[in-house]
Amino acid sequence: MIPFAVYKNIHLIGMMMVFLALGGLLLHRINGGTQDHAWRKPVAITHGVGIFLILLSGFGMLARLGIFWGWPGWVTGKVLIWVILGGLIAVILRKPTLAKPLWWITIALGGLAAYLAGTKPF
Repeated sequence: MIPFAVYKNIHLIGMMMVFLALGGLLLHRINGGTQDHAWRKPVAITHGVGIFLILLSGFGMLARLGIFWGWPGWVTGKVLIWVILGGLIAVILRKPTLAKPLWWITIALGGLAAYLAGTKPF
């Protein structure tokens, strides 16, 4: 059985990958970069693998905590946040005018996810 700490570290690595990919792509678009650039594929792969690691390790941690279906509200909120962050890469690529507000929205979503995980308010 995989220890909780291993799941947590995988979760954190996945988060770093997602925020690195989104931050880099947002900065590229804010500075007027186009959709066609040499790092488009590696950024997309980093984002996708990061989302996969987050979901895999997140569900592993839930299993270790004995939380199965009938999730508490904080779990539903986190899953919703990660689905939004997962789709954000497509929005950034298609709507470069939204890059500046999405920079702040991405930070807010990450902070909200951290709050939900840390406090488990509901």
